[in-house]
Amino acid sequence: MKLLLIEDEHDLAANILSYLKGNDFICEWAINYQEALDKINDHDYDCILLDLMLPDGNGFELLKVLKTLGKTEGIIIISAKETLETRIEGLMLGADDYLTKPFHLSELTARIQALIRRKYFVGNNTISFKEIEIDTLAKKVKVDGQEADFTKTEMDLLLYLIANRSRVISKASIAEHLSGDMADMLDNHDFVYAHIKNLKKKLRDTGANDYIKTVYGLGYQWQS
Repeated sequence: MKLLLIEDEHDLAANILSYLKGNDFICEWAINYQEALDKINDHDYDCILLDLMLPDGNGFELLKVLKTLGKTEGIIIISAKETLETRIEGLMLGADDYLTKPFHLSELTARIQALIRRKYFVGNNTISFKEIEIDTLAKKVKVDGQEADFTKTEMDLLLYLIANRSRVISKASIAEHLSGDMADMLDNHDFVYAHIKNLKKKLRDTGANDYIKTVYGLGYQWQS
């Protein structure tokens, strides 16, 4: 899953980024309001971690921009402000959760995972689609009850496709989901084709049906 951290405290941001990347998240960082706004305009994320006090702007204003743009990212406010009024304002403006600094990184990770489960999978840790079952906490995939060997990238791609089933997802969106900011520096997105091909083969070899349809000129679609 791909996250955006909006935080101007360098040491805290470094700790959060290191911890989240160690827990298999793709995590990008914006240090101020303008950089965050640029990233939000150019990219989509599964979750945004938003500090309210930024050197060149206010986190509440970013919440208003997200609503104006019709963005659907899950939002967790991380702030040293802990007044009831601040919490209520953040939630009323569209935030999904509020975590007061200082906090344990394990709690932040748990809240991110809970938010993503609510957003994509109705709160479930185990995601089932016909004969395929994915345990998002244990990071295991079963097909017809038998455990299958999927790499982290294959599992991440599988979850992304299932979460967006029936939608046509472009190669660029998949590249960005798997690689974050690095996708902008690549000459092409041929690696997406390779990952899709490997995932289709892995599903076929484990006895699952092939639900991934290539929509020529547009991208890929997970068919229900």
